[in-house]
Amino acid sequence: MTTMLKLSAAVLGVGLAFSAIGQAEAQTKFKFTLDWAFQGPTSAFLYAEQKGYYKAEGLEVTLDAGQGSAGALQRVATGAYEMGFADINALIEYNVKNPNQQVKAVMMGYDAPPFGAYALKSSGIKTPKDMEGKKLGAPVFDASFKLFPAFAAKTGIDKAKVQTVNLAPPLREPSLKNGSVDFITGHFFSSLLDLKKIGVDPKDVQVFFYADFGMDFYGNAVIASPAFMQANPNAIKGFVKATIKAWQEIAANPKLGAMAAKTRDGLTDDVLELERLNLSLEKNVMTPWVKANGFGGIDPARLTRSAEAVAASFGLDRAPKADELFTDAYLPPKAERMMPFK
Repeated sequence: MTTMLKLSAAVLGVGLAFSAIGQAEAQTKFKFTLDWAFQGPTSAFLYAEQKGYYKAEGLEVTLDAGQGSAGALQRVATGAYEMGFADINALIEYNVKNPNQQVKAVMMGYDAPPFGAYALKSSGIKTPKDMEGKKLGAPVFDASFKLFPAFAAKTGIDKAKVQTVNLAPPLREPSLKNGSVDFITGHFFSSLLDLKKIGVDPKDVQVFFYADFGMDFYGNAVIASPAFMQANPNAIKGFVKATIKAWQEIAANPKLGAMAAKTRDGLTDDVLELERLNLSLEKNVMTPWVKANGFGGIDPARLTRSAEAVAASFGLDRAPKADELFTDAYLPPKAERMMPFK
């Protein structure tokens, strides 16, 4: 090899090395918190990570489990995490009380809410009013628990007559089974299947879906901290794009989601998570509105109405408008957000 060729090769090698370093530095690192455990309904985040969709967008994402939807908001609001998956209704109270540090949702996950309360039929609780004088058990960060005052106001329950017990997440369903509490709150695809997992026949469960009582709320959304939104808008756009791609593929083949959850946690029951995922897709994700408008967006008028209802039940001094809670600035075009309805 001539001296000139050797020099050219050396220069090329140095260039490639600097190029690799530049690509590594271009990876935006941040932490994302789920609302709950690694389960089927949130498997799109796990699937996107495992398939390299986030990496392809220049992202290095640390995905952690959560201990409650409202708790995920607290993680993001305090700056412990840059982004998360949390109940958008929890933003209402937080943003009213923190007008200069408002957290916003950037992608809707559950177009229909998964909130509910559950009692064993043997408890004698047949109507919401029957909950008066009874004991409610739930984690304090549980979204359905946080919204129970709104459910009580809607159904005429005197919440002062309901005793509440703060339960660690793993104790919620067992406490209902053993009679330590009379009813619990939680996402329906979590509580119903977790009760089934510990031997409770679903036919023995009295279910109170909040939506069945006129509570037309949204559910969980991807949220981002104000600082991260300002500093890394392209990272948020890439994360949302990759997550929507994952959700579309899982909607077409839910087994992919169940296996993604099992890959992340080898103790996961993939059969149970497939059932949980299918319930979520059917009831929360693949709604008529999503079919017409695409996944990830919201109806501003509907969100404003639900904010007014939550603000009234929480005794807030005002109700935030939809644009204080949600922005569509990070969403791909509608054509790229359509779901594979069958």
